[in-house]
Amino acid sequence: QVQLVESGGGLVQPGGSLRLSCAASGFTFSSYWMYWVRQAPGKGLEWVSVINAGGGSTYYADSVKGRFTISRDNAKNTVDLQMNSLKPEDTAVYYCNARLTGRGVEYWGQGTQVTVSS
Repeated sequence: QVQLVESGGGLVQPGGSLRLSCAASGFTFSSYWMYWVRQAPGKGLEWVSVINAGGGSTYYADSVKGRFTISRDNAKNTVDLQMNSLKPEDTAVYYCNARLTGRGVEYWGQGTQVTVSS
């Protein structure tokens, strides 16, 4: 059974930090590119960051570049998102998404809420 379980969300003040984690099981994690995608209240899905299967390449949306860092541990089947200098506009539900490149296979987690507010 495929599972992606996010954790680490919560309420943080502007300028603060959070570290999201996604634990994967039920598929060959090391073969999948891993994404973090968010959805702010009343808005559509927004791609935040991606890391390739081997972990050697990372990409970020302009809105988070320089503040967020994605990483993965293929031995532990986890992918993390370190979020620093958080802004109110970062408030969203953050989803972990696994994609098998070129195969049309993808999995989603249930999401974790991040709220940035004073």
